[in-house]
Amino acid sequence: MKWGELLEIVGDEPVFETGLLLSGPVDPADVRRQLSRWTAPGRLYQLRRGLYTLAPPYQKVKSHPFLVANRMVRGSYVSLQSALAYHSLIPEYVAVTTSVATARPGRWETPLGTYAFRHIKADLLYGYRLVHLGGGQRTFVASPEKALLDLVYLQPEGDAPPYLRELRLQNLERLGLEELARLAERAHSPKLQRATAHIAEMAQAETLEYETL
Repeated sequence: MKWGELLEIVGDEPVFETGLLLSGPVDPADVRRQLSRWTAPGRLYQLRRGLYTLAPPYQKVKSHPFLVANRMVRGSYVSLQSALAYHSLIPEYVAVTTSVATARPGRWETPLGTYAFRHIKADLLYGYRLVHLGGGQRTFVASPEKALLDLVYLQPEGDAPPYLRELRLQNLERLGLEELARLAERAHSPKLQRATAHIAEMAQAETLEYETL
């Protein structure tokens, strides 16, 4: 395979897997050798084994971090601080794209950024949706309510009021308290139910504060 052939095949792809190049009469070993040769001088970025993206200036489509995260670990969805920031529920910029999955925890440092994955049980793998990111890119992202509950679930003492206050939650009117309670009940977790009660109190206090301004 030549460089021009690769560009014709993957030029419009934000990221691509080796399997995309192995259809037809090609030698898989030769394809992998070529990918390694192109990665060494920086024409390609290897994100993990078998997953690549074109490097500038060859890259036509800039990869959204959330799309990369979904492709890094199949069956994952963006959650925790990354999803909370995406939904404008916390004020901080989040440098690491965080996701959850039933796979083992992991962390990848890549030329496109840092990606962290936390493990959750299979029966907690719900509460996410397919989000359109623009440019034809789509990815799975936790709802605001599920992102918050995932964080509480994975954080030791995450249901404690001091921790919840440390999050500096904002725009709580965007949070569906009934949905939050429904998701917490579905998890059959007293910890999440306690957190839900505290968050409802915080939302009520925020509403009263705005009304007195």
